[in-house]
Amino acid sequence: MNQPIGVIDSGVGGLTVVQELMRQLPNEQLIYVGDTLRCPYGPRSKSEVKRFTWEMVDFLLEKKIKMLVIACNTATAFTLSELQETLDIPIIGVIQPGARAAIKVTDNNHIGVIGTEGTIKSDAYPQALKSINPNLDIETLACPSFVPMVEEGIVDGEKAQREVEHSLQPLKKNKKMDSLILGCTHYPLLKETIQHVMGSHVTLLSSSEETARETSTILDVHQLLANSNSQPKHQFYTTGEATIFTTLVNRIFATTIGNLNHVTIQTATITHS
Repeated sequence: MNQPIGVIDSGVGGLTVVQELMRQLPNEQLIYVGDTLRCPYGPRSKSEVKRFTWEMVDFLLEKKIKMLVIACNTATAFTLSELQETLDIPIIGVIQPGARAAIKVTDNNHIGVIGTEGTIKSDAYPQALKSINPNLDIETLACPSFVPMVEEGIVDGEKAQREVEHSLQPLKKNKKMDSLILGCTHYPLLKETIQHVMGSHVTLLSSSEETARETSTILDVHQLLANSNSQPKHQFYTTGEATIFTTLVNRIFATTIGNLNHVTIQTATITHS
Protein backbone atom coordinates (compact mmCIF):
# COMPACT_ATOMS: atom_id res chain seq x y z
CA MET A 1 0.00 0.00 0.00
CA ASN A 2 1.67 3.18 -1.20
CA GLN A 3 0.06 5.65 1.20
CA PRO A 4 2.54 7.61 3.36
CA ILE A 5 3.55 7.10 6.98
CA GLY A 6 3.01 10.16 9.18
CA VAL A 7 5.65 11.15 11.75
CA ILE A 8 5.16 13.90 14.33
CA ASP A 9 7.41 15.58 16.89
CA SER A 10 7.65 18.79 18.88
CA GLY A 11 10.67 19.90 16.83
CA VAL A 12 13.70 18.53 15.00
CA GLY A 13 14.40 15.63 17.39
CA GLY A 14 11.97 13.29 15.64
CA LEU A 15 14.23 13.38 12.60
CA THR A 16 16.43 10.87 14.47
CA VAL A 17 13.50 8.46 14.07
CA VAL A 18 12.94 9.53 10.46
CA GLN A 19 16.56 8.73 9.62
CA GLU A 20 16.15 5.21 10.95
CA LEU A 21 12.79 4.73 9.21
CA MET A 22 14.41 5.75 5.92
CA ARG A 23 17.23 3.28 6.50
CA GLN A 24 15.04 0.33 7.42
CA LEU A 25 12.09 1.11 5.14
CA PRO A 26 13.59 2.70 2.01
CA ASN A 27 10.43 2.21 -0.09
CA GLU A 28 8.12 4.02 2.31
CA GLN A 29 7.09 7.64 1.85
CA LEU A 30 7.27 9.71 5.05
CA ILE A 31 5.46 12.92 5.94
CA TYR A 32 7.06 14.65 8.92
CA VAL A 33 5.58 17.46 10.99
CA GLY A 34 7.80 19.23 13.53
CA ASP A 35 5.99 21.69 15.80
CA THR A 36 9.02 23.92 16.23
CA LEU A 37 6.81 26.96 16.85
CA ARG A 38 5.60 25.54 20.16
CA CYS A 39 8.61 23.45 21.13
CA PRO A 40 9.46 22.29 23.80
CA TYR A 41 6.49 20.19 24.91
CA GLY A 42 8.09 18.98 28.14
CA PRO A 43 7.09 21.91 30.41
CA ARG A 44 3.57 22.16 28.95
CA SER A 45 0.39 20.83 30.53
CA LYS A 46 -1.09 17.50 29.48
CA SER A 47 -4.08 19.25 27.90
CA GLU A 48 -1.82 21.49 25.81
CA VAL A 49 0.29 18.58 24.59
CA LYS A 50 -2.85 16.63 23.69
CA ARG A 51 -4.30 19.58 21.75
CA PHE A 52 -1.06 20.25 19.85
CA THR A 53 -0.67 16.55 19.04
CA TRP A 54 -4.22 16.25 17.73
CA GLU A 55 -3.66 19.30 15.54
CA MET A 56 -0.67 17.65 13.87
CA VAL A 57 -2.48 14.33 13.59
CA ASP A 58 -5.53 15.89 11.93
CA PHE A 59 -3.25 17.64 9.45
CA LEU A 60 -1.65 14.31 8.58
CA LEU A 61 -4.97 12.47 8.34
CA GLU A 62 -5.86 14.84 5.51
CA LYS A 63 -2.76 13.48 3.75
CA LYS A 64 -4.29 9.96 3.87
CA ILE A 65 -1.53 8.44 6.00
CA LYS A 66 -1.68 4.67 6.56
CA MET A 67 0.19 4.71 9.88
CA LEU A 68 1.29 7.23 12.50
CA VAL A 69 4.61 7.32 14.37
CA ILE A 70 4.64 9.61 17.41
CA ALA A 71 8.35 10.49 17.48
CA CYS A 72 7.98 12.49 20.67
CA ASN A 73 8.16 10.93 24.11
CA THR A 74 6.00 13.57 25.82
CA ALA A 75 3.28 13.26 23.17
CA THR A 76 3.51 9.47 23.37
CA ALA A 77 3.07 9.55 27.15
CA PHE A 78 0.02 11.81 27.02
CA THR A 79 -1.79 10.83 23.81
CA LEU A 80 -0.87 7.35 22.55
CA SER A 81 -3.72 5.46 24.21
CA GLU A 82 -6.33 8.03 23.17
CA LEU A 83 -5.12 8.09 19.58
CA GLN A 84 -5.09 4.30 19.36
CA GLU A 85 -8.62 4.11 20.73
CA THR A 86 -9.92 6.83 18.40
CA LEU A 87 -8.25 6.22 15.03
CA ASP A 88 -8.49 3.22 12.73
CA ILE A 89 -4.87 3.25 11.54
CA PRO A 90 -1.89 1.64 13.32
CA ILE A 91 -0.17 4.03 15.73
CA ILE A 92 3.15 3.58 17.47
CA GLY A 93 4.94 5.69 20.06
CA VAL A 94 8.57 5.67 21.10
CA ILE A 95 8.33 4.67 24.76
CA GLN A 96 7.61 0.93 24.51
CA PRO A 97 10.32 0.40 21.85
CA GLY A 98 12.79 2.36 24.00
CA ALA A 99 11.95 0.27 27.05
CA ARG A 100 12.43 -2.98 25.13
CA ALA A 101 15.78 -1.79 23.79
CA ALA A 102 17.04 -1.06 27.32
CA ILE A 103 15.91 -4.41 28.73
CA LYS A 104 17.79 -6.19 25.94
CA VAL A 105 21.14 -4.65 26.87
CA THR A 106 21.14 -4.23 30.66
CA ASP A 107 23.29 -6.76 32.48
CA ASN A 108 22.28 -5.95 36.05
CA ASN A 109 18.72 -4.54 35.73
CA HIS A 110 19.77 -1.04 36.83
CA ILE A 111 18.37 1.35 34.21
CA GLY A 112 18.30 5.14 34.11
CA VAL A 113 15.86 7.29 32.14
CA ILE A 114 16.30 10.93 31.17
CA GLY A 115 13.54 12.92 29.49
CA THR A 116 11.50 16.08 29.49
CA GLU A 117 9.56 17.18 32.55
CA GLY A 118 6.31 15.92 31.02
CA THR A 119 7.69 12.49 30.15
CA ILE A 120 9.31 11.97 33.55
CA LYS A 121 6.22 13.16 35.47
CA SER A 122 4.02 10.81 33.44
CA ASP A 123 5.95 7.82 34.82
CA ALA A 124 5.49 6.25 31.37
CA TYR A 125 8.96 4.69 31.14
CA PRO A 126 8.97 2.99 34.58
CA GLN A 127 5.51 1.61 33.82
CA ALA A 128 6.61 0.32 30.41
CA LEU A 129 9.81 -1.17 31.81
CA LYS A 130 8.20 -2.83 34.81
CA SER A 131 5.39 -4.25 32.68
CA ILE A 132 8.11 -6.33 31.02
CA ASN A 133 10.35 -6.94 34.05
CA PRO A 134 9.00 -5.92 37.49
CA ASN A 135 12.40 -6.56 39.10
CA LEU A 136 14.15 -3.63 37.45
CA ASP A 137 15.79 -0.85 39.46
CA ILE A 138 14.88 2.39 37.64
CA GLU A 139 16.06 5.94 38.25
CA THR A 140 14.55 8.84 36.29
CA LEU A 141 15.71 12.41 35.77
CA ALA A 142 14.16 15.37 33.95
CA CYS A 143 16.60 17.39 31.82
CA PRO A 144 14.51 20.40 30.73
CA SER A 145 17.41 22.36 29.27
CA PHE A 146 18.36 19.73 26.66
CA VAL A 147 15.57 20.26 24.10
CA PRO A 148 15.95 24.07 23.86
CA MET A 149 19.71 23.56 23.55
CA VAL A 150 19.31 21.11 20.66
CA GLU A 151 16.72 23.33 18.97
CA GLU A 152 19.33 26.10 19.05
CA GLY A 153 21.80 23.77 17.36
CA ILE A 154 24.04 23.40 20.43
CA VAL A 155 24.86 19.69 20.43
CA ASP A 156 28.58 19.68 21.27
CA GLY A 157 31.33 21.97 22.45
CA GLU A 158 32.04 23.59 25.79
CA LYS A 159 28.54 24.96 26.44
CA ALA A 160 26.86 21.61 25.75
CA GLN A 161 29.44 19.79 27.86
CA ARG A 162 28.94 22.14 30.80
CA GLU A 163 25.13 21.91 30.71
CA VAL A 164 25.04 18.13 30.30
CA GLU A 165 27.56 17.68 33.11
CA HIS A 166 25.48 19.86 35.42
CA SER A 167 22.15 18.22 34.52
CA LEU A 168 23.33 14.62 34.88
CA GLN A 169 25.09 14.99 38.25
CA PRO A 170 22.26 13.23 40.17
CA LEU A 171 22.51 10.17 37.90
CA LYS A 172 26.28 9.94 38.08
CA LYS A 173 25.97 9.11 41.77
CA ASN A 174 24.32 5.80 40.85
CA LYS A 175 27.36 3.56 40.33
CA LYS A 176 25.25 0.46 39.55
CA MET A 177 23.38 1.90 36.57
CA ASP A 178 24.63 0.25 33.38
CA SER A 179 22.02 1.48 30.88
CA LEU A 180 20.54 4.92 30.22
CA ILE A 181 17.46 5.52 28.08
CA LEU A 182 17.55 8.78 26.15
CA GLY A 183 13.83 9.33 26.69
CA CYS A 184 13.44 12.18 24.24
CA THR A 185 14.09 12.03 20.50
CA HIS A 186 16.15 15.23 20.78
CA TYR A 187 18.63 13.63 23.17
CA PRO A 188 20.44 11.32 20.69
CA LEU A 189 21.75 14.50 19.10
CA LEU A 190 23.65 15.02 22.37
CA LYS A 191 24.71 11.39 22.57
CA GLU A 192 28.49 11.90 22.35
CA THR A 193 28.43 14.55 25.07
CA ILE A 194 26.14 12.48 27.31
CA GLN A 195 28.36 9.41 26.82
CA HIS A 196 31.46 11.39 27.78
CA VAL A 197 29.77 12.66 30.94
CA MET A 198 28.28 9.31 32.02
CA GLY A 199 31.32 7.19 31.15
CA SER A 200 31.89 4.22 28.88
CA HIS A 201 30.43 1.73 31.40
CA VAL A 202 26.92 3.11 30.76
CA THR A 203 25.18 2.01 27.55
CA LEU A 204 23.03 4.73 25.99
CA LEU A 205 19.75 3.68 24.38
CA SER A 206 17.52 5.60 22.02
CA SER A 207 14.26 4.28 20.67
CA SER A 208 14.91 5.13 17.01
CA GLU A 209 16.12 1.73 15.77
CA GLU A 210 13.57 -0.24 17.77
CA THR A 211 10.74 2.10 16.70
CA ALA A 212 11.64 1.66 13.02
CA ARG A 213 11.87 -2.10 13.48
CA GLU A 214 8.44 -2.20 15.13
CA THR A 215 7.00 0.03 12.41
CA SER A 216 8.22 -2.44 9.80
CA THR A 217 6.66 -5.35 11.67
CA ILE A 218 3.30 -3.60 12.07
CA LEU A 219 3.19 -2.66 8.39
CA ASP A 220 3.92 -6.26 7.46
CA VAL A 221 1.27 -7.71 9.81
CA HIS A 222 -1.37 -5.31 8.48
CA GLN A 223 -0.21 -5.86 4.88
CA LEU A 224 0.54 -2.16 4.51
CA LEU A 225 4.11 -2.31 3.19
CA ALA A 226 4.71 -0.21 0.08
CA ASN A 227 4.66 -2.28 -3.09
CA SER A 228 6.64 0.15 -5.20
CA ASN A 229 10.40 0.22 -5.64
CA SER A 230 10.42 3.80 -6.90
CA GLN A 231 12.22 6.43 -4.80
CA PRO A 232 9.65 7.83 -2.34
CA LYS A 233 9.18 11.60 -2.18
CA HIS A 234 9.24 12.53 1.48
CA GLN A 235 7.53 15.67 2.76
CA PHE A 236 8.65 17.77 5.72
CA TYR A 237 6.58 20.43 7.48
CA THR A 238 7.44 22.82 10.28
CA THR A 239 5.13 25.14 12.20
CA GLY A 240 8.05 27.50 12.79
CA GLU A 241 10.39 29.29 10.42
CA ALA A 242 11.37 27.03 7.54
CA THR A 243 14.78 28.68 7.17
CA ILE A 244 15.61 28.06 10.84
CA PHE A 245 14.44 24.45 10.55
CA THR A 246 16.62 23.93 7.47
CA THR A 247 19.63 25.49 9.18
CA LEU A 248 19.22 23.19 12.17
CA VAL A 249 18.84 20.10 9.98
CA ASN A 250 21.94 20.99 7.98
CA ARG A 251 23.97 21.65 11.11
CA ILE A 252 22.81 18.70 13.19
CA PHE A 253 22.45 15.99 10.55
CA ALA A 254 25.13 17.18 8.11
CA THR A 255 22.63 16.73 5.31
CA THR A 256 19.90 18.59 3.47
CA ILE A 257 16.24 17.75 3.10
CA GLY A 258 14.01 18.57 0.19
CA ASN A 259 10.33 19.42 0.02
CA LEU A 260 10.27 21.41 3.27
CA ASN A 261 7.22 23.55 3.88
CA HIS A 262 5.93 25.86 6.56
CA VAL A 263 2.48 24.92 7.84
CA THR A 264 0.05 26.90 9.94
CA ILE A 265 -2.17 24.53 11.87
CA GLN A 266 -5.56 26.07 12.49
CA THR A 267 -6.58 25.51 16.09
CA ALA A 268 -10.15 26.49 15.32
CA THR A 269 -10.63 23.40 13.18
CA ILE A 270 -9.70 21.03 15.97
CA THR A 271 -12.60 19.39 17.79
CA HIS A 272 -10.77 16.86 19.97
CA SER A 273 -10.56 17.31 23.72
